[in-house]
Amino acid sequence: MAHEISRLSETRSDLAEGPTWDDRLGCLYWCDILGKRLHALDWSSRQERHWDLPDVIGSFGLTEDPDRLVVAIRDRVAIFGLQDGSLDVLAEIETDDPRTRLNDGKVGPDGAFYVGTMDDRPDRQPIGALYRVRAGGHCEKLVEGVTVSNGLAWSPDGRTMYHADSRPGIIEAWDFDPASGAMSARRLFAKLANEAGRPDGGTVDADGRYWSAGVSAGLLNCFSPDGTLVEVIAMPVPRPTMPCFCGPDLDALVVTSLRPLADAALLAAHPDSGRLFMLRPGVRGLKAERFRL
Repeated sequence: MAHEISRLSETRSDLAEGPTWDDRLGCLYWCDILGKRLHALDWSSRQERHWDLPDVIGSFGLTEDPDRLVVAIRDRVAIFGLQDGSLDVLAEIETDDPRTRLNDGKVGPDGAFYVGTMDDRPDRQPIGALYRVRAGGHCEKLVEGVTVSNGLAWSPDGRTMYHADSRPGIIEAWDFDPASGAMSARRLFAKLANEAGRPDGGTVDADGRYWSAGVSAGLLNCFSPDGTLVEVIAMPVPRPTMPCFCGPDLDALVVTSLRPLADAALLAAHPDSGRLFMLRPGVRGLKAERFRL
């Protein structure tokens, strides 16, 4: 099926990631990891604003308070005040390892913030991990041996959790208890080669399908709940990074992208790299969970 894909924002980031829809404010947030900046787009007016952070911001999530976000800044998870710019650290993660930084993160159905680390060096090794951070700063390691933690998402009933490791191209699934956050029955959900689009950020629609940004191939891949690849959408830029369902009806799919700074020819051929794009795939998404303060 062909989809009309339009450019949503004039803002161009070096590494746009983490699009998150706040239904309370009618606002889409995203971050520029390398630019150390958090962006917001008012859906109705299309007006934008931004906040500068003190270090690279790998990801973030909504909280119970619409004026505060939970953010992952290099090796710290903190509560960020949108009105006053305050930054209250909840947990420090892998502060003793300069090779890694925090990457993809999302709030789970249990109200905790799930966030992973990645090897930030060019020759990436499986030295990262996935963590759960709760209110009060309680932090626990859940998964080890991760190269580039990505793709966090949950099924509509909250009973399946998805997580990707971008470098080996795998997406895994767990049985998940939405009340306690307990995880079990780890299994391979999908594996994608470079040309098929290694998995970056992900989201789940209301029908339980998992959407994955194929960052290595300029594709958006959609999987059925059993891991069958059911749709592949070619994006207008070569490095899409994360999809997110947005808008009052959650029927607009917004996809962030990065600028391939290390490939001058590819960047020149795709000057819109780093922008946000929107399509309407004919399905609706799920509301974002909120961190329990």
